[in-house]
Amino acid sequence: MSIEENKAVVRRFIEAYNGRNLDQFDDLVSADYLDHAHQQQGLESFKRLFELAFKAFPDWHEEIEDIVAEGDRVWVLVKATGTHTAEWDLFGVRLPPSGKKVTMMMVFIWRIAGGKLAEGWEVDDQLDIFKKLGAIEYTERGRKLFPEDAG
Repeated sequence: MSIEENKAVVRRFIEAYNGRNLDQFDDLVSADYLDHAHQQQGLESFKRLFELAFKAFPDWHEEIEDIVAEGDRVWVLVKATGTHTAEWDLFGVRLPPSGKKVTMMMVFIWRIAGGKLAEGWEVDDQLDIFKKLGAIEYTERGRKLFPEDAG
């Protein structure tokens, strides 16, 4: 596939999950997808991550800020926003709803094979999200070091 075709696969994937169309994942993600960020494999477990996220953040939306491709890899910078309105199950740790709206920048790297996402990596600041949701609080020393974030 060409670089532009690979980028188009990623754009369709982001459109599908922004539209909550998880059935479309079958056409866009390989059955044995390898998710390095969450250390799991398989399309169904990948879909399950989105189901959990959409339950906790029903208005979650990702906007592509930049997209770069080379060979079989596509790098995407997205701005994500969502409101935490329901319990969020993070691999067995349940975070009660905070009602807080969050914004975060995320970088995804996907390897495309046969016109589908075959392998993926994610870079984001999960610590910042947990702080914004009130799941993590600064120590006294942390509040002194980062007064603008410690609120």
